[in-house]
Amino acid sequence: MHTQVKPVSMEAIEEAAELIRKGELVGMPTETVYGLGANALDEQAVRKIFEAKGRPGDNPLIVHVSSIDEIAPLVRAIPAAARKLMDAFWPGPMTLILPKSDRIPDCVSAGLDTVGIRLPASEAARALIAAAGRPIAAPSANRSGKPSPTTAQHVFEDMDGRIPLILDGGSCEVGVESSVIDATGERPVILRPGGVTPEMVEAVLGSVSVDEHVMSPLAEGDIVRSPGMKYKHYAPAAKTVIFDGAQEDVIAAICARYDEALAAGERPAILGFDEHDFGERTVISLGSACHAGDAAARLFACLRELDERGETVALCEAVEATGIGLAVMNRMGRAAGFDIVRV
Repeated sequence: MHTQVKPVSMEAIEEAAELIRKGELVGMPTETVYGLGANALDEQAVRKIFEAKGRPGDNPLIVHVSSIDEIAPLVRAIPAAARKLMDAFWPGPMTLILPKSDRIPDCVSAGLDTVGIRLPASEAARALIAAAGRPIAAPSANRSGKPSPTTAQHVFEDMDGRIPLILDGGSCEVGVESSVIDATGERPVILRPGGVTPEMVEAVLGSVSVDEHVMSPLAEGDIVRSPGMKYKHYAPAAKTVIFDGAQEDVIAAICARYDEALAAGERPAILGFDEHDFGERTVISLGSACHAGDAAARLFACLRELDERGETVALCEAVEATGIGLAVMNRMGRAAGFDIVRV
């Protein structure tokens, strides 16, 4: 299969919409990461997503809509708390877990009786969904386990020959996948942190729970209730370790581990912040230590750069796990298999 990459335009969106209607896959930009989209109501098309990504079947997908009016046929109920969150954060980087209707194929929900629904902020994404006239199931458009794509080039690297078309909408603004909030219980629970932070949700609802596995692996046999909950995810080929603690101690520990790795014949690199001095060692910038949003926007590109450079060890500075920093630590933690050194 020949894979084309086309800049977002009305003509390209119409072409992509026709492919969706025909049961094909399309790489689509959103404000979070690029998605691998298919008609969410077409089971055969959805199964192509799992095949193209090499994605396990127990990992549910998120269904994207172009307006709130499109949600009613897809779910059995919309709780009051969910409506408050919709009003506050949609369109935007938030997915709500709701009780699914029979219109959603079981392969979309991984056999669960719930489905994740999102109304993206990306105008290109909403235009594609509206033009297709179908809700679009779309996980991140990467091979399973690899860092998520934040540019069309990233999608092409993973999906060349696997899908017919990628819409190029430039770099993703947020850079990490949407927050996933389970709104089916009495108290909403954040299953995956993202651009809509716990603090933002609390400001709307008064309180919210954060799932214990946001910063720890699922136990063997645990049900995957949301995308991004797998033990190791978003991972580069390099052995990845996170260092957390006082700034001076973290820098010293990273430099020592870097020198040990280099002496052992490894190719180490540091994922660090611009304000911190690591000497002449190889550093891939996470942006400013003062702005966790920099790290969110850059993290996946940094992880992909490790592979491009052929680095074998990645030593990462932790960020404070508040605000969007929680989303950064969640993704970084899963990329490292939660190998976190406290110093």
